Amino acid sequence: MSVRISINGQMFAKEDAKVSVYDHGFLYGDGVFEGIRCYNRRIFRHQQHLDRLFESAQAIDLTIGRTREEVRQAVKETVRANGFDDCYIRLVVTRGVGDLGLSPSKCYGGPTLIVIADKIQLYPEEKYREGMEIVTVTTRRNSPDVLNPAIKSLNYLNNILAKIEVNRVKAEEGLMLNQHGLVAECTGDNVFLVKRGVLLTPSVDQGILVGVTRGVVIEIARELGVPVREGPMSLLEVYTADECFLTGTGAEVIPVVRIDGRNLADGKPGPLSWRIIERYRELVAREGDPLDE
Repeated sequence: MSVRISINGQMFAKEDAKVSVYDHGFLYGDGVFEGIRCYNRRIFRHQQHLDRLFESAQAIDLTIGRTREEVRQAVKETVRANGFDDCYIRLVVTRGVGDLGLSPSKCYGGPTLIVIADKIQLYPEEKYREGMEIVTVTTRRNSPDVLNPAIKSLNYLNNILAKIEVNRVKAEEGLMLNQHGLVAECTGDNVFLVKRGVLLTPSVDQGILVGVTRGVVIEIARELGVPVREGPMSLLEVYTADECFLTGTGAEVIPVVRIDGRNLADGKPGPLSWRIIERYRELVAREGDPLDE
């Protein structure tokens, strides 16, 4: 059966799901989005994703035109229409159809709300067991005073330019630095280190997207009694870390064992990384907003 996609409340087969070439999301990246996971017919951290979507929209002065509850139901209806128990959900809101000019005031048809439910596999399965290699890229993360990375907008060219560098050297992911040369995040994931039993991650003021999975991992670490430090992070701290892992809705939690050609510790995923990964998998298997109410 073809994947079913919702556009403004109407279901389309994947091959028939289309938006206007005059949509500001297509022409200018003028919109916001969320990536969400459904496990065991439960949408994980659904409310947090909806809150971030609406906050991102508010930050770019985009009126979604629907309540959080209406968007929540649109997400659930799309997952149910596809018959998925487990899936990745892409929730997109664009400014809608306008003219060829830049001004959002010329978007006359109202926002476009798109819900996609499908499967996703960002990294090979063996990398979740063995750990993966990442590299530092030369493309710097957008400065918060230019385009704040905390806004999950459709403008991802900054990340794509960094990903091109990653692809050229045949690595799995790229570490992006901020305008001060400190670690921000990867092209699509937040980054964590373990150093002498302390969990380290860049703070919000370092120019990062405040990831939902990042927040879950911090909660897990504190439940496990692991000290957490959010703050500036240098490449020296990365190179000398005992462990490293990445987090993201698409990536989930994945260990890193090699950075810029350097092995971390013994070149294998570390014990705290495994504890957090196992706890995360337990959590997503039983928590979430149920599809069947």
